[in-house]
Amino acid sequence: MADLYETMSTLRAVRKLRPDPIPGDVLERVLQAACWAPTGGNTQPWRVVVATEPGTKRALQDVYEPEWERYSAGFMKMMERLPADEYAKWQRVAAAGDHLAQHLAEAPAILVFCANPAMMAITDAKLDRVSLVGGGSVYPAVQNAMLACVAEGLGCTLTTLHCLREDDVKAALDIPADWATVALVPIGYPVGKGHGPITRQPPAALAYRDRFGATWADDTAG
Repeated sequence: MADLYETMSTLRAVRKLRPDPIPGDVLERVLQAACWAPTGGNTQPWRVVVATEPGTKRALQDVYEPEWERYSAGFMKMMERLPADEYAKWQRVAAAGDHLAQHLAEAPAILVFCANPAMMAITDAKLDRVSLVGGGSVYPAVQNAMLACVAEGLGCTLTTLHCLREDDVKAALDIPADWATVALVPIGYPVGKGHGPITRQPPAALAYRDRFGATWADDTAG
């Protein structure tokens, strides 16, 4: 159990990947981990296209790279108001993102997760807000695959910028019209250390007791 907590607490974005091939048995275990994820009604309404051929990966980079450039330019413009030390941190993140965008096709495998809304019980579809529930039957599979990457020593990162040009992605991968793309996860052995400690807010900042906004405290302590 301790290994599970360590794996979750070291799953950070790894954007610099070596082109070395991933052994078939390793990739199979990563995909199997995704298949174990829970889904609404156990329908498993998702599929994953594993892009390994150079031409296919190049087509994905041709979609992703210009979208990253636009997104990064706007984001870094907003970050300019930060103190110099904090801005420098975001500059390093942006540089790693630049590397991924410019070398995406060199990743040995790119996982493109898809979902079919017709197979989902989307209970919030008619509410007067953006629907969120459907993702609950897809993103656990994405996370399981990424946790398995940590266990296998593979770097990975989750991105969704490709959705801005979903028609191009679907054409490149022969994804049927009634399926949607939900995540693009390049994976490969990392350049450098890869995964490691992450910085996240604790339960005291994100959890409430009984009512939204009520302070969470571990009443078993002491």
